[in-house]
Amino acid sequence: MAAGARGCPQAGSGERALAELLLEFSRAQYRAKDGGGGGAGSSAKVERIEKRCLELFGRDYCYSLIQNVNGEICGHYPRQIVFLEYESTDRERNMFESTVQVSKLQDLINRSKMARCRGRFVCPVILYKGKHVCRSATLAGWGELYGRTGYNYIFSGGSDDAWADTEDLSEEDSVFRNADSQLFDKVRGHDIKLLRYLSIRYICDLMVENKKVKFGLNVTSSEKVDKAQRYADFTLLSIPYPGCEFFKEYKDRDYRAEGLVFNWKQDYVDAPLSIPVSLTRSLNIDWSEYQSWDLVQQTQNYLKLLISLINGDDDSGLLVHCISGWDRTPLFVALLRLSLWADGLIHASLEPAEILYLTVAYDWFLFGHMLVDRLSKGEEIFFFCFNFLKHITSEEFSAVKLQRRKSLLPGFTVEEICMLKQRDRGSTTSLSSDFSLVLESSPGAAGSFTSEAVELMPAGAQTQAAWKKSRTSSPQTVLWSRTPQSEDRPPYQEAKSSSSSSSNHSDTFLRVGSSPLEVPKPRLVPVAGRESRLEEVRSAFLATYSSTIGLKAVPSSPAGALGGLLEQFARGVGLRGSSSTL
Repeated sequence: MAAGARGCPQAGSGERALAELLLEFSRAQYRAKDGGGGGAGSSAKVERIEKRCLELFGRDYCYSLIQNVNGEICGHYPRQIVFLEYESTDRERNMFESTVQVSKLQDLINRSKMARCRGRFVCPVILYKGKHVCRSATLAGWGELYGRTGYNYIFSGGSDDAWADTEDLSEEDSVFRNADSQLFDKVRGHDIKLLRYLSIRYICDLMVENKKVKFGLNVTSSEKVDKAQRYADFTLLSIPYPGCEFFKEYKDRDYRAEGLVFNWKQDYVDAPLSIPVSLTRSLNIDWSEYQSWDLVQQTQNYLKLLISLINGDDDSGLLVHCISGWDRTPLFVALLRLSLWADGLIHASLEPAEILYLTVAYDWFLFGHMLVDRLSKGEEIFFFCFNFLKHITSEEFSAVKLQRRKSLLPGFTVEEICMLKQRDRGSTTSLSSDFSLVLESSPGAAGSFTSEAVELMPAGAQTQAAWKKSRTSSPQTVLWSRTPQSEDRPPYQEAKSSSSSSSNHSDTFLRVGSSPLEVPKPRLVPVAGRESRLEEVRSAFLATYSSTIGLKAVPSSPAGALGGLLEQFARGVGLRGSSSTL
């Protein structure tokens, strides 16, 4: 368990630290086995970044460290992986009893890592209400289990489609198939044990494919198409989201996500959107329209879903993954972290510049996002993440609001209560007639779901009994007949520099602790505070990004064209209006 220490603020240190981080990030992909980077100077910078992250986590949490010093567990995970145990005050960090067995956790991870592509195992990264939000890659296929290194070298290509290998090598070879099945039972069994150890119930799959296909081969699998239904005891959500290649179009449209709609008719897109009925009641989203949503609406609605899941009344955590887990996955992990922070629910002591640094460094850099490759291709999903904060400032994205809605009356939302009152006054409108409930089976997910009907679970008190592991999920999804209006915020006219600062890390040490019965109450932030906090994070990011990476994001061009490109960037990110002049 390690506890960070507070230091004295230094004027401007936050901006300088973020600038150094972004420059290092844009120079090379993080590799744990290489000391984080290449060269002595780079290694020293990476070490400062790693220590700074530990110090920032230690402001509000007691945590254990999972050792990955030379990338033994995963080459593109942090060298010291933070396992958050509970929120704590300065006094509590020195007074607790240990129950977490780090050695057992490390053993579970070592055994389970082969189950997922590139060894990117299920890793907890956010702790909220005692529940873990985890990230990972998708399930590995047959070939990676038998020869991870060769296939990664031959086929990776440095994209989000860097995956495992074929699961269906030969249908005719019964000996191979029997051995294959036994191997999957063993490896995926360890993966399931880790998920249960972390109390994960919800698995959110962002892949637009059921299995990734390359050169005519199935190169990955996923929980939703596991033939043996090994993951049937988990609640599986198929929420397909465009890969990093789609964000080339975002950049080409002057960084405007409004009106940018993914082409769902492409041949390789075969994963349907599938969400259990019980998880949609309070969101008021017409999921049947998801293929018509632009990038703003789709990202907003998926974020609302994740917030609703982790804000539930049970004790269950969630896992988010795409294919390799280093593009779409950090996008939603980072947005979830920043949204909960803006509500004052996590990382309560961190200032905007500090939570920005932690999110960039830990969620993106130290978990191996290939920024250099993405910038070279114009696939600016990393930039999109922080520029997108302008679209989630309103109360509808607040976990605090969801808590208030759930506490009004067990099992009913505000809108439903209003409709019940209306019905009691003699109205002919009722719950059953006001909404159109559409149940849709997902043929592509038949391998992992049962045909059992989904129960609508009433929302009760915050201390609802833990979810029973024997419960199975269903392919049925609920689609509301009403669509929320998307709210867009006007872009900034000028980037602001955060005055918040960071401090040097001191006296980090390894120790183990346990979760107490009560944790410190989070600092709740009013809606206006939420908006201003997210705006400060966004403006600080834009200012530093434009002065460091911004120039690298444009191709070589004549001097006259360069000014136009920079103006395009400034307009796209909201630093200038479309009619502004230099």
